[in-house]
Amino acid sequence: MPKYYPIAKPHLSSKEISAVTEVLRSGNLSLGPKHLLFEKEFAKKVGTKYACAVSSGTAGLHLAMIAANIKAGDEVITSPLSFIASANCILYVNAKPVFVDIDPLTYNMDSAKIESAITPKTKAILVVHIFGQTAEMTAIQKIAKKHHLKIIEDACESICAEHHGKKAGTFGESAVFAFYPNKQMTTGEGGMLVTNNEKTYRLCNSLRNQGRSENMQWLDHERLGYNYRMDEMSAAVGLTQLEKLDWMIKERTAVANLYHKHLDKHQDILQLPYLAKGNTHTWFVYVVKLTT
Repeated sequence: MPKYYPIAKPHLSSKEISAVTEVLRSGNLSLGPKHLLFEKEFAKKVGTKYACAVSSGTAGLHLAMIAANIKAGDEVITSPLSFIASANCILYVNAKPVFVDIDPLTYNMDSAKIESAITPKTKAILVVHIFGQTAEMTAIQKIAKKHHLKIIEDACESICAEHHGKKAGTFGESAVFAFYPNKQMTTGEGGMLVTNNEKTYRLCNSLRNQGRSENMQWLDHERLGYNYRMDEMSAAVGLTQLEKLDWMIKERTAVANLYHKHLDKHQDILQLPYLAKGNTHTWFVYVVKLTT
């Protein structure tokens, strides 16, 4: 019989089961206290003022585009090496994704190639932090400031990764994390948009809940919105996962170090993961490239 090995398996325990059971017994399955607490604790962990829990990373990226006022005909620079949501969220608002090639070592967007892609229609840079480490944000921030461009971070794969001591999710106008079961932490499905801008937070808080006004009256809607809410069961799982996130990243790092140890002798045919100067890695995946 063949043996099957999962590419990724979430670390779930009795705590997650108890947390979900607690919510189910409460009968408060949506728009309850758990997602608010999850937002508070997540913002504290990442280092932003606000966090907005959503149904997926893709949903969060869509809201980030709207909050950045990206509209039809605008251009947004992004990476061609990413999950399709990075490009789709730009298309959702009828803007145009402009792809800038990647650094062959980190697989993140090559910051040296960004300026040649800027046109009068360019409004933002959607930076993808791929595989568990950030892009070269020092250079990218300088470019964005010089050309008056907004930065939005797709940090879905790189929670807690750092660039010169600053965490992914704290460089741009907003950033998005995802909690699919293969990520460093999971809520099953789910995501989180983070920002230091109160106006952005309030807008996204409304947009995720059908455009409802802040008074939360059932039929009082101020704008076109979406059903992008995170349910309370997912938020409860997220809270328990957040408590052990540092440990889970430490365990992933230990596994990566084992791969390093055993694959190092094969560097004549393999390119092993490269950690850029000033970066830390939280190991969404361990990527090797055949060189022959």
